[in-house]
Amino acid sequence: MAKWRAVLAYDGAAYQGFQRQANGVPTVQAAVEMALRRLAGGAVTVVGAGRTDAGVHATGQVIAFEMAWKHDADALVQALNAALPDDIAVQQAQPADPDFHPRFSARSRLYRYRVYAAPSRHPLLNRAWHVRADLDEEAMGQGAEMLIGRRDFASFGQPPQGTNTVRTVYQSEWAREPLYSGALWTYTIEANAFLQHMVRRIVGMLVDIGRGWRALADLQVTMTHAQLGRDPWTLAPPHGLTLEQVRYDTAGMRRPLEGIEDDPENLYTEAGRY
Repeated sequence: MAKWRAVLAYDGAAYQGFQRQANGVPTVQAAVEMALRRLAGGAVTVVGAGRTDAGVHATGQVIAFEMAWKHDADALVQALNAALPDDIAVQQAQPADPDFHPRFSARSRLYRYRVYAAPSRHPLLNRAWHVRADLDEEAMGQGAEMLIGRRDFASFGQPPQGTNTVRTVYQSEWAREPLYSGALWTYTIEANAFLQHMVRRIVGMLVDIGRGWRALADLQVTMTHAQLGRDPWTLAPPHGLTLEQVRYDTAGMRRPLEGIEDDPENLYTEAGRY
């Protein structure tokens, strides 16, 4: 029995999130475990780096599992992809150290959210949130910068486990690309860990500011309160969100980073491309 790790890409539209649920609810984890069962001839448990929400996508989700496999990694990728549905695919696989854990060994996770701001929706951009408004680039950029650093993000979500809501955000920025009759906005955020719906709440807040519905001062007040649900903000829909990278260090660090001063040359990336 060997331990494997793999990079997974999926379109989350048809799934109720990554994590397996009861009563046959379709999830990404359940679909991958079903494919592995066909290869192994028995039950195989999959562990993921991030518990993406219903409708959220991934290009760089990292998973681990234990399975007896007599062939090489390329053969495992091909066999798994043949058994998986069309909207889930393994990008790469390799043997893993026995103590590797996709979630607890991770140094950081990087998400990207896409917003299409234009008068009319576009059928080829159905994985972006369509907003019928011009967005204030300067205000959204300033709001994104306010989130960088280590602080209590309780206003942005609940922890998947326990009570700790302190997180460290390493990167938070917007990029704008003129497209068709509007603009495609991409928000990139990287942190040591995330709260439930944290990215979607952040995007909703920043877009509210970009639309002129709220002010930067409102975001500062929300951050200071550190209390979920105290202030009414928009929750961005899930279909614009993609988990793109999970970072690990070469020493197999078991806990997330506490700061942003560490040497980036000590990182390697399990990554996918959108």
